[in-house]
Amino acid sequence: MARRYSASQLRSIIRQAEQKRRQAISKYNQEVRRYNQGVKNAVSKYNQAVRTHNSRVRANRQRIKNELARLSRQSTTTTSRFVVYRTSVETLHHSYARLENVAEAQHFDPRYNRILDLSERETANSLVVTNRILGDEEAGATPAQELENAELLDGLRNISPDLDDRWKGAVFSLNPRNPDAARHFCTSAREIITQILEIKAPDSEVFALLPDCATTDRGNPTRRSKLRYFLHRQGMSDDSLEEFAENDMENIVQLFSVFNDATHGKAGTFDLPQLDAIKTRVEDGIMFLVEIIGDA
Repeated sequence: MARRYSASQLRSIIRQAEQKRRQAISKYNQEVRRYNQGVKNAVSKYNQAVRTHNSRVRANRQRIKNELARLSRQSTTTTSRFVVYRTSVETLHHSYARLENVAEAQHFDPRYNRILDLSERETANSLVVTNRILGDEEAGATPAQELENAELLDGLRNISPDLDDRWKGAVFSLNPRNPDAARHFCTSAREIITQILEIKAPDSEVFALLPDCATTDRGNPTRRSKLRYFLHRQGMSDDSLEEFAENDMENIVQLFSVFNDATHGKAGTFDLPQLDAIKTRVEDGIMFLVEIIGDA
């Protein structure tokens, strides 16, 4: 037998059903608002990142343009080591231009964005430090950076706890009053780069992944082979990027040779702006290498 309801019971059932309907609509609307807010936040965050990226790119490209103009006006020193160094600067710039052309033509996926940003900064830094060494006081007229880059130290610490201590010691030695600044800084920085390559790209693992890679006279994988190993591990095996990375490391090595000469300035040393430019160049160069390594 069908259940019979009184009028008051029916009204109560209807009110409950209506209340559930209103609650369902309210919950639905709440979820829609939450979703829309999430989309709005994501779009806002993306747009902010794009604006930051575009601003950084424009700033670095303008730096490159300005520093190239300054360099073209600089008188050329005749010392053989500086000629080699300046050639490495020009080679780095040419490889950067090639990398940019390839990236635009092939539409690299987002994995490349960070490294492409850093490659632009590396190129600008190499030009800034060259003009600084040549005595251009206006070169790289940007606010001084922090003495120690926390991002770099974290990257070094993740590779080896000893590396960030070595970097701190190298930076501490950079003082115009320190007659041994060049030797100390160059020795420490060069050793850091060497250790990074040895720790993160053991010869056996490089040969296992790249059995036909180029080797040194001693039969070890070359520095470029190790850089190729890192890029291959990250799924970014591109000749133009590999070439840029190799030229970037070579430019830093050639900078060490010039810095070790310490023949600039009245006292045969570098002044504070020059030391700051050199420190920034090497620091960002190591950060670029750490970025290439990624999770390798």
